[in-house]
Amino acid sequence: MDVYALLFAATLNAGTVLALASLGLLINEKAGVVNLGAEGMMLCAAIAGFATVVNTGNDWLGFAAGAAAGALMAAVFGWLVIWLNTNQYATGLALSLFGVGFSAFVGIGYVQSKLPERPQFNWLGLGDIPVIGPALFRLHPMVYGTMLLVAAMVWFLYRTRAGLVLRAVGESPQSAHALGYSVRGIRLAAVVFGGAMCGLAGSYLSLVYTPLWVEGMVAGKGWIALALTTFATWRPARVLLGAYLFGGVTMLQFHLQAQGVQIPSQFLSMLPYLATIVVLALISRNPTWIRVNMPASLGKPFYPGH
Repeated sequence: MDVYALLFAATLNAGTVLALASLGLLINEKAGVVNLGAEGMMLCAAIAGFATVVNTGNDWLGFAAGAAAGALMAAVFGWLVIWLNTNQYATGLALSLFGVGFSAFVGIGYVQSKLPERPQFNWLGLGDIPVIGPALFRLHPMVYGTMLLVAAMVWFLYRTRAGLVLRAVGESPQSAHALGYSVRGIRLAAVVFGGAMCGLAGSYLSLVYTPLWVEGMVAGKGWIALALTTFATWRPARVLLGAYLFGGVTMLQFHLQAQGVQIPSQFLSMLPYLATIVVLALISRNPTWIRVNMPASLGKPFYPGH
């Protein structure tokens, strides 16, 4: 049972990386902007957070540095696509490619670096409870913070005026503009928030999930996070469930390898990506369902003068 408790805890740990990035991208897309640069932002944030902790020894400064790196890259992306009206898809891909190369260059000197000793958590002593304790009460604070963030995001999007305005900008920017709202300003704020969330995901990856720096360590998780927003039909609670589902598939490969299952390791490594393709293929069979839930102006530029 202890093995399954640890597997469950590892699933929550792995799912947190995807959930943080996906929740940020969801806010982007609720405002009508598609950012394909998640992979690059997460990589730059991973090295920013890792380098900060190596030099300061403070994990929270590392998370702040990762969030700032992601937000800065997203702000540049937002300026290009919102004010200069560049193509969102091409600009996002360029941002992703830039992040891959830039993080590899900056991180050369940190490949062999080691972080300070990682903290161990045992909340209120509940981590000593058999089975349940290791599964639920020895996790990093960011895991619980992500769960709380989902609840806050549901409340924000569906219970507040600001959330209503954000959704209105994603559905009909012309109508929001006619009512006096700054569509460009709202979209930029959403994009920067999304970048900061991708930054938190990247820094969590290099500080908690796999506490080290290796070139390209995000390994496609940014693309899975993008797919998750569609998989979840742009709903925060479903994003969290989907993130844990894909996190479980990721951890399952390690569990099967540890159990000595005679399956080629390359096949096990491709399980999360295979699951992503299968899920998207199944969802795509019902385009009406996607169209009903998708923000109407997603990926479309907005021209205030028209």
